[in-house]
Amino acid sequence: MIFFQIALIFGAPLAAVAPGSTEAGALPYRDRLFAGLTAFLMLFAALSIISAAGFPGLVWPRWTGWITVALHAASAGLSLLSRKSAERAGWAPVQAVLAGLALVVVTA
Repeated sequence: MIFFQIALIFGAPLAAVAPGSTEAGALPYRDRLFAGLTAFLMLFAALSIISAAGFPGLVWPRWTGWITVALHAASAGLSLLSRKSAERAGWAPVQAVLAGLALVVVTA
């Protein structure tokens, strides 16, 4: 997902399948800033789960993993509420699976 957001930042014509986008083609510049924020949040999410899994040298508080679970669950819910069928059919299941996997790691 981080690489998808980076592609959006650099102007890849994927706006039609980007979460929350109403554009086609490349994202407008203001939406590319949101893609940058999303990439940063996804990096935070990945690192928090890696830390919760016990990766040596990465010791983050356990609550950061719970934030990641909530972030993915909220994203799945928002994707289900989208008017775009691509977002409901594509991003909602991906986010739901990520939320479930994060929950397994955090509760292990």
